Amino acid sequence: MVPDPERGTASAIFNSAQYFATVLFAPLMGWIVYTYGWQHVFVVMGAVGILFSMIWMKVIYGPRNHPMINEAELEHISSNGALVDLDQDKGKGAQKTASSGPKWDYIRQLLTNRMMLGIYLSQYCINGITYFFLTWFPVYLVQERGMTILKAGIIASLPAICGFIGGVLGGIISDYLLRKGHSLTFARKAPIIGGLLLSTSIVTCNYVDIEWVVVGFMALAFFGKGVGALGWAVMSDVSPKQIAGLSGGLFNTFGNIASITTPIVIGYIISSTGSFKWALVFVGANALLAVISYIFIVGEIKRVELKEPPAKGPLLNDSVSDLSEAKS
Repeated sequence: MVPDPERGTASAIFNSAQYFATVLFAPLMGWIVYTYGWQHVFVVMGAVGILFSMIWMKVIYGPRNHPMINEAELEHISSNGALVDLDQDKGKGAQKTASSGPKWDYIRQLLTNRMMLGIYLSQYCINGITYFFLTWFPVYLVQERGMTILKAGIIASLPAICGFIGGVLGGIISDYLLRKGHSLTFARKAPIIGGLLLSTSIVTCNYVDIEWVVVGFMALAFFGKGVGALGWAVMSDVSPKQIAGLSGGLFNTFGNIASITTPIVIGYIISSTGSFKWALVFVGANALLAVISYIFIVGEIKRVELKEPPAKGPLLNDSVSDLSEAKS
């Protein structure tokens, strides 16, 4: 839905919204825990989530159905590589989708494609950095740096502000490089690699004791992570158009696996060593591994062309249906 020259910025704003949410809600959650107890955080955040989902359902439209769009803008979108008719012909296409849905072979092609594997691995590592800040960073401020819960909640919003700024800036830089005639590969990789190298500065916190310097390096690391978090822009560039949803789903799956493993691994490191020093090294190593992946594994960024599987190959939809029938 986003034209090629604007895709980096749009994806960066979308991705950076999570950091802006941290800016807004980290101090609020710290105050709620300090005043009422941790249980109330889940009630308040759950209610906010439901409210925002209702607003989203009310105000989000497809390009063709948006009440404020005109034909010139639709032409601009479609002529620059984006889709404007996502919701058209639903009834007519439903039967076709059911009979020719994604085949298991498509998943195999994605998972055996070197470029896609490199992107998926990088997303795992990048999300590992994110989930340190979302889960263990406030604990680090309290246990390792001796802050109160209320103060840690306020301080935790500062790196998130930098992450939001970095995220938007990364998209702007990428689109600027693209408009200046640089290749898609360079325009995407330059901010990703540069930003993630900045994120490795988190390890420096192990060697400083001054509170504001520690927060400064954490903010720099989160800023760099924001600049480098262009994964969704890259996915828009490389996903096969026939299965863009499936490709994005796999991308999201790798990122969400990091949300499960990162807090556990960091917790194990802290319990084994008694400090956060090696935990910060682990986070910095995630950034470095993502850089290595983009340099040596991903290669040229280009759209994946699927090979049609054999006609007798099992359909993903059919396999799921057969499994459901077997269970019943």
